[in-house]
Amino acid sequence: MLTKTHLISTFDKLPENLTIDQVIEHIIFVGKVQKGLEDSENGRVFTTDEAREKLNKWLK
Repeated sequence: MLTKTHLISTFDKLPENLTIDQVIEHIIFVGKVQKGLEDSENGRVFTTDEAREKLNKWLK
């Protein structure tokens, strides 16, 4: 789960001048990275072969 404390610490590392769009994009990015880490820790991942198979179905 993404916490306010985590967001604040990541904002502190950003440049001073940002647009609201850049802030929103950053929040979305951090949230997706956090979800990916949680998925990985909980075994919700695909093997390379499974990923290739899914991509091949989408790209055909």
